[in-house]
Amino acid sequence: AKPEPMPYTEAAAKIRQGFLDRRGIDDPMARCLMVGIPRITSMPMPFQITQTKDQILFLYEAFHAFRIVPVNKPHPADVDASFMGDSVATWDGDTLVVDVIGFNDKTWLGGVGTIHSEKLHVTERFTRTDFDTILYEVKMEDPVVFTKPYNQRATVRLRAGDRVREYECGENNEDIVRFEEM
Repeated sequence: AKPEPMPYTEAAAKIRQGFLDRRGIDDPMARCLMVGIPRITSMPMPFQITQTKDQILFLYEAFHAFRIVPVNKPHPADVDASFMGDSVATWDGDTLVVDVIGFNDKTWLGGVGTIHSEKLHVTERFTRTDFDTILYEVKMEDPVVFTKPYNQRATVRLRAGDRVREYECGENNEDIVRFEEM
């Protein structure tokens, strides 16, 4: 089934259309900016999840990104806006629930022009359905650009023997410079 379109407000839909009209050349990822949550989970590079007693560590090959996610702790009172936001986790039975706030507005949620504001609130649910498979469910709420919450689901598969490696993004992407001069 085709996914439901993101529930953008009329004003946000116009901004998004501008990015679509420019065929995605404005994608922050093309400028080597960290892609944020939830987009980084769908990147084609590996990531690793490591659990300790008090925290969950997410190590991403893409953009050298990482998250240190405290378990059973509240968000700090002084969260600064960032690309990856501020994450805290709890367990709901066998499902890891990660609550993420404190985003800047410099990332896209997924495809071309999938904008959000600094009011974005993401709830991720990671459920290991078998040894090789995690069901990844994500709810995105943004009162500035969405008319209602938006939900997505994906499957994350273990790739045995794969590991997180060095990643480098080409600074000063020449294709972007050429396109903007056209």
